[in-house]
Amino acid sequence: MIMESVQERIRKHYPELTNQQKLAAKFILAEPKTVALQPAKVVGTLSGTSETTIIRLSYALAYSGYSELQNEIRSSLLEKVPKADAIHSLRTAAVEMKGKQDLISYNMEQDVAYIRQTLGELQKDHLLQAVSSIKAAKHILVVGFRSSYAPAHWLAFTLNVVRGNAHLYNGPVDDVNYLLTQINQEWLVIALSFPRYTSETILFTKAAKERGAKIIGITDDELSPIGPVADQILKVSAPAPTALKGMTAIFSMLNILISGVVQADGEQVQQRLKEYEETSRQIYPFVEGIEV
Repeated sequence: MIMESVQERIRKHYPELTNQQKLAAKFILAEPKTVALQPAKVVGTLSGTSETTIIRLSYALAYSGYSELQNEIRSSLLEKVPKADAIHSLRTAAVEMKGKQDLISYNMEQDVAYIRQTLGELQKDHLLQAVSSIKAAKHILVVGFRSSYAPAHWLAFTLNVVRGNAHLYNGPVDDVNYLLTQINQEWLVIALSFPRYTSETILFTKAAKERGAKIIGITDDELSPIGPVADQILKVSAPAPTALKGMTAIFSMLNILISGVVQADGEQVQQRLKEYEETSRQIYPFVEGIEV
């Protein structure tokens, strides 16, 4: 059994925490190195709470005490790719590009920096769990609006190509009442939620979860509105405004997810692609003689 990380426990228990515990939890997420090195009294002072709050938070997150929480953070830091490298490379690129008006190089350096930061925060077991959920689901529904709509559309289309039974939720265009009556434990909802977060994504995902669906959230923060709702989270370092700066990192994460599905179920995917190609040629007027 894979043990839950501190981040996962905070995400799942966050709605149940007191206001002081939430403040302490946010500090733990933002400053894990400090928590790994300092006693509960110091962490309480730095987080604007107290030693008692830190200890009670540890219990609320189902740890035996602060020492166990601290040891879990230390272990995770040892395994983690330092995200400071990504930020450093972005700052370096900004300095180097200043005054040079090299828009192409600067933007590509920026994209690479956020992809590296996303990689540094991506836990392999979380990705494997998401791939397993996709393989096991009988039906997959992808949800995303505003800046999340384009990557949601691509993900639904590509999942439908490689494994089938994947659909995009189109909001008012779909009959949401009928759709919710069909959702049960065999369904998987993949919800993309980035700033500005839309209420419709959260409301629909909550309703689907109440009917037994499993939820994968793809978002920029464990404590974003979709965080406490989701069973699993894939975090993307997508800078705001997402539509202008964050798409490269988001699509990189989605590409990793699709690659994981292909790798985990290669033989079935190959058969699915063969069938998809045959039916596509019957319907779509492709230009002959050009391989794309």
